[in-house]
Amino acid sequence: MQDPGRLTLGQRWAVNASDSQFNALAGAIGGFTSGIVTCPLDVIKTKLQAQGGFAAMQRGGAHAHAGHTPRIYEGLVGTATVIWREEGLRGMYRGLGPIIMGYLPTWAVWFTVYNKSKKWVGQYQTNTFAINFWSSIIAGASSTIVTNPIWVIKTRLMSQTASHDRPRFSLFPKGDNTPTARPTLAAPWHYKSTLDAARKMYTTEGILSFYSGLTPALLGLTHVAVQFPAYEYLKVKFTGRSMGAQPTAGQDEKAHWLGILSASILSKILASSATYPHEVIRTRLQTQRRPIPGQEYMQGLGGVAPPEQAGGGVTNTPAAPQQQQVPKYRGIAMTFRTILREEGWRAFYAGMGTNMMRAVPAATVTMLTYEYVMRQFNGARTTGRQKLLGQYDRPELGST
Repeated sequence: MQDPGRLTLGQRWAVNASDSQFNALAGAIGGFTSGIVTCPLDVIKTKLQAQGGFAAMQRGGAHAHAGHTPRIYEGLVGTATVIWREEGLRGMYRGLGPIIMGYLPTWAVWFTVYNKSKKWVGQYQTNTFAINFWSSIIAGASSTIVTNPIWVIKTRLMSQTASHDRPRFSLFPKGDNTPTARPTLAAPWHYKSTLDAARKMYTTEGILSFYSGLTPALLGLTHVAVQFPAYEYLKVKFTGRSMGAQPTAGQDEKAHWLGILSASILSKILASSATYPHEVIRTRLQTQRRPIPGQEYMQGLGGVAPPEQAGGGVTNTPAAPQQQQVPKYRGIAMTFRTILREEGWRAFYAGMGTNMMRAVPAATVTMLTYEYVMRQFNGARTTGRQKLLGQYDRPELGST
C-alpha cells in the first residue's frame, strides 16, 4: 500500500515548479480545450468575415462589384449548412491543426507574461485597474507577435472553399521539368494542410505573408485591454479572489464557479462588442494573398484570371505578362475606406453574432479550464509542501 506521506509525481513537480510554469501550462491546456470545442464556430465566423473579399469575383470576374453579388454565406445556420453540404465534417474542422498550434503558445505566452507583467508594473503603479490594463497590453503584444504566422495559416485554411478555387487554370507558372517551379492547383483545395500552407506561402509569397494583418492584430490589443481587466474586476466582485487564485476556505463551490462563469461571459461580451471591426479588417488583410510577378492577380480568396482571359479572349502581346495589379487591401486606413465604400458600415460587423456565439464559449472554456488547472496545481503544491514539512495527517499515526 502506498505511503500517504510520500509525494506523488504530480506533487513533486508542483513543489519544484515556478508560478510561470503553472501559468504557461494552465494557459496552454485552457487554449487547447477551447480550440477543440469551438473550432466549427471559428470556421463559420471566418467565412462570414472574409466573404466580402472575394464576393466581387463570383459573378463576372474583374468587372463585378461586391454590392451586386449574392452572398454565399448568411448567418450561423445558413453558413453551417453550406459548409456541411459542400465539405462535410472535415470542413467544419478545417484549420483545427493551426488552432491547436496557435492556442497552445498563445495562451501559454499570454498568461505567463501577464502574471509577470503584473508584478513588474506593480512596482510603478498602485491602481489595480491600471496594472491589469498595461499587463494585458504587454502580454497581448508578446503572444500576438510570436503566434501571428500560425493565425494567418489558420485563417487561410478556414476561409478557402472548393467552390471558390479555380483548378481550370494555374495560379502559378510551372515548367515541366523545373524542380523549383511554383506549385499549381492540382486539387480543389489550394492548401491541403498546415505544413502545405506554410510551404506554399513561403515559396510563392515570401516571409512577409506570415505577418499579414499584424498591424491590425496589434491594434486588436484593445480587446484584451478591455477583457481581462474587466474579468479580474468581475471575478473579485463575484468570488472575492483574483485570477488563478485558490478559493477561500469554506467558500461555496457552486457560487465560486458560477462567479467565474459570469465574469468570463460578461467580460468577453464587453470586449467583443467594443473591438469587433478590427477583426474584420485583420481577416481581410490575412486572407489576401500577396501578388507576385507572373501569377494571375488574386483578390481575397479566389483566383482571378487577367482581364483578357476574363473576357474570353487571349492576348499574346509582350506587355501583358508584365502587368501586375496592386493588392486591394493595403494598410488599416485603406482597408477601412475600401470596405466602407464597397460594402457599407454593416460589413464591419459581418459575422458578429456568430463571433459572439464562438468567442463567448471559447473565453468561458479557456478561463474555466485555466482556473481549474491552476487550482489543481496550487493544491498539489500545497499538499506536497505539507508532506515535505511532515504536516500531513497520516492515517496510521492518527490525526496530528
